[in-house]
Amino acid sequence: MVDWGGVLTTNLFASFHAYCLKAEIDPQTVLGRFRTDPAARELLIALETGELEEQAFENQFAALLKVEPDGLIDGLFAGVAPDTEMLEAVRIAHGAGVRTGLVSNSWGVHRYPHDLFSELFDGVVISGEEGIRKPARRMYELGAERARVAPERCVYVDDLPFNLTPAEELGMATVHHTSAE
Repeated sequence: MVDWGGVLTTNLFASFHAYCLKAEIDPQTVLGRFRTDPAARELLIALETGELEEQAFENQFAALLKVEPDGLIDGLFAGVAPDTEMLEAVRIAHGAGVRTGLVSNSWGVHRYPHDLFSELFDGVVISGEEGIRKPARRMYELGAERARVAPERCVYVDDLPFNLTPAEELGMATVHHTSAE
């Protein structure tokens, strides 16, 4: 099982950094807000669980950042691209009969290439479709269920270490992803 952003794509945080530079705000502003500002954190949680529409998130988060709201999410993700090596690794594993799954927190469910899912995954869990988000244990349980694999037979790959802990608690092996190499 794998995460999407930062595992099957290029680094999200580098894209956030680039957005901040373009918007002429401190490059640490976006991540800093999510880490230290309860209001920003609540907005992120509501967006990832599908409780908050993208436009509402953009309006409210832009006010915190003091930037224009229109296209904020697209701007934050402008530097994100598919990691072709990682996608190909998953595609090869899936094609060889290894059961694969996606467990991902979303910034809007339409931002995924759903047309590729059948060639990549046996099971898909996207936070905005489920109303829960990582690191909730249920996300990983659903991932294993949908991939039809017992948790203790799963390997979970994520770029954020705190998202690995619940998987480990379920008996999954984990990999902290830093690059395709």
